[in-house]
Amino acid sequence: MKNIKFLFIGILFGIVLSKSEVISWYRIFEMFKFQSFHMYGIIGSAVMTGMVLFYFFNKGSIKTFQGEKINIEPKKKGFSRNIIGGTIFGLGWALAGACPGPMFILLGRGVAAIVVVIIGSLMGAFLYHALKSKLPH
Repeated sequence: MKNIKFLFIGILFGIVLSKSEVISWYRIFEMFKFQSFHMYGIIGSAVMTGMVLFYFFNKGSIKTFQGEKINIEPKKKGFSRNIIGGTIFGLGWALAGACPGPMFILLGRGVAAIVVVIIGSLMGAFLYHALKSKLPH
């Protein structure tokens, strides 16, 4: 019950994504065809927000809800795995017409066909986990 605030933040985030048309297949299609700045502006503002938050995480100004310092381990350097992983993610995003966060908002809005995409993304995550030790990292 003490974490109910996180539920409300999630609901608010879903409303914001819905109203900003981030969940719209048409907006995603426009983005991949380089016809509109709308999605790039939203993604760019999310990147900038993340940069500011990471600064405050590293400084120690923002802590977990339990009061602990947030430590983020640096990622391993690697060009090819980022290109390959990003390409697979982008192709999946373009084919499905939805990225992982908005998939659940679409489900909440009653788009039943998104269940197929959610099942496919879960299968992909489980497949990655099963093959993770055999992949070059």
